[in-house]
Amino acid sequence: MRLLRRTLLFALLFAMISACGELRFSQVEPGIGNFHPEKICVFPVATGAYTDVAEVADNLIANAVRKRGCFSSVISPGDMTKLTENDTRLKGAVSTYLAKLKKVNFSDTDMSRYIGKACNADAFLVVDVDSWNYTTQGNDKLAKVGFSMELVEAQTGKIMWRARHYDTTGYNWFKPDLSALAKEVAEKMVSHMPH
Repeated sequence: MRLLRRTLLFALLFAMISACGELRFSQVEPGIGNFHPEKICVFPVATGAYTDVAEVADNLIANAVRKRGCFSSVISPGDMTKLTENDTRLKGAVSTYLAKLKKVNFSDTDMSRYIGKACNADAFLVVDVDSWNYTTQGNDKLAKVGFSMELVEAQTGKIMWRARHYDTTGYNWFKPDLSALAKEVAEKMVSHMPH
């Protein structure tokens, strides 16, 4: 009986520890096991209402993808912006592609393929800032940062992976650095990104 209790206790502890490492939402497309992109393009992060964090968010995401170390080439949001500044057709394709993806949840195969060829990328990472603020919950003061990510296969336009995650940290007097919290969230999400 004692052995059974210990075994159940260890199983419960293992399950609780395992749950701590998971994302709040993650979904993969069938066939993900055969998807191993070498070159990835990180689109500029859509910041929504948090426009003042655009450059910081772009750098955090690009650095997290590079740190992952499984891609031979990472086109950062900054590099992507330079590419689109010099190529109006590519700029229009990226703009239209993202508009369709956001408004009607449609990943256009032809545009995806064109962008992949123009950028020499096997996949795109599309990122949105869901939260980047200080808030309260009851009497608790919280710092909160969250992202949504979509990994798209350039050749087919299939969204191979979708994820959403946020994290919060409480504080009393001194507000925590939201950039540091965002870095943790970004690295955690990218560590779960299939490759």
